[in-house]
Amino acid sequence: MEKKEKNNPHQTMDFPQDFRCPISMEIMKEPVTISTGFTYERKNIEKWFFTYKKTTCPTTMQVIHNFDTTPNHTLKRLILAWQNSLSQSSSSPLPSPKHDELVSLLNTIESTPFKVSSLKKLRSIVETDDEMHDHVKKSGGVELLVRIVIQILSETSDFIAFRASEEALGVLHHLLLSEEDETKTIQLLSKPESVKSMALMLQRGSAEARFYAISIFQKMAKTDYNWSFVLKDQGMDLFKSMLELASDEICTKASSCSLQVLIEILSSSKKSRLKAIEAGAICVLIDLLPDSNRSKCEKIMQLIKLLCECAEGRLAFIEHGLGIAAVSKKMLHVSDVATKIGVKILWLICSFHHTERVVEEMLMFGAVKKLVALLHIGGRSSTKNKVVKILKLNGNSWRRYPCFPSELRKYLGLVNDSY
Repeated sequence: MEKKEKNNPHQTMDFPQDFRCPISMEIMKEPVTISTGFTYERKNIEKWFFTYKKTTCPTTMQVIHNFDTTPNHTLKRLILAWQNSLSQSSSSPLPSPKHDELVSLLNTIESTPFKVSSLKKLRSIVETDDEMHDHVKKSGGVELLVRIVIQILSETSDFIAFRASEEALGVLHHLLLSEEDETKTIQLLSKPESVKSMALMLQRGSAEARFYAISIFQKMAKTDYNWSFVLKDQGMDLFKSMLELASDEICTKASSCSLQVLIEILSSSKKSRLKAIEAGAICVLIDLLPDSNRSKCEKIMQLIKLLCECAEGRLAFIEHGLGIAAVSKKMLHVSDVATKIGVKILWLICSFHHTERVVEEMLMFGAVKKLVALLHIGGRSSTKNKVVKILKLNGNSWRRYPCFPSELRKYLGLVNDSY
């Protein structure tokens, strides 16, 4: 039976690894090489240098003094040639490496001084031939790769060992993408040493390695993983690295994964929320909210809501100065989910911080007008009940302000009379 052809190999990242940008992990259209010898998509590396003001190579983390880029015409021609050959011969798959070659590679990876090169070759095999995935697993490849990943914990670990760990994690990530039953692999990666290694990768790894680590964390989160160990061991640094990844505007997949993992971790315990607040989560999330799309907005609002369930989170929210403005702006403009969470956030703030500043900011930034608009929604709901409570709690205070819209006064009166 013929293998079913993939509809869009670019979207599934099923292409030679040298053709992908290490930052966005997507096929390059305009490859340029920087002073360290690594090649990136022009718009991504320029954003890295000039928008984010980074002074390091995204792949090696080496400090850079020369920010000039050189067009890689040779690689561009190779990519175009590969794309043309792909469209002309879509009916027949690329030839797979022999099983013996794969076994030989797995047998020599741990002993060879060229470990990084061997891992890149292994990664190329699993990326271009799905049939090799089972061979890797049956030959003990997953266990081997995990052993290489955790080598970065060794006191004698050097830059080469770190690069090998990054490459091994890349192979594991690709194996997990196509694995229907990923339980065994996730169990191996969920062991303390593996998790600690991936946490270090999030803090010190290349952009590509950080994406691999956070995507594996996301798969672990779906298994109700107990994060208490890694939080105790890596807490503050782990949250800072995940928040930095959540702010990544180049690799949106990494940003989305990071936000989802944060939701899972913060939902698990109050201690985790306190550490996240201490790491500056509230400020980062509020700053991300204005420019977020629907999916990202809902995740950010959910995280803010979880943090505002703690006194420390509510205080950080108020002290930010633009928290109420950012949340209010998203209500009724993004989705029902975002509006519902926004009301919960405002209710938490009003209930515990019934201050003149909060009352004034809700009026100034349009929160009151939107809360009144929500009263027109038919039927009763928990969201509508919270709206009524907020309006009853603050109605008299708002009516004293000269800037309070006259058309809203009658609605506040109706609230007190009807509910």
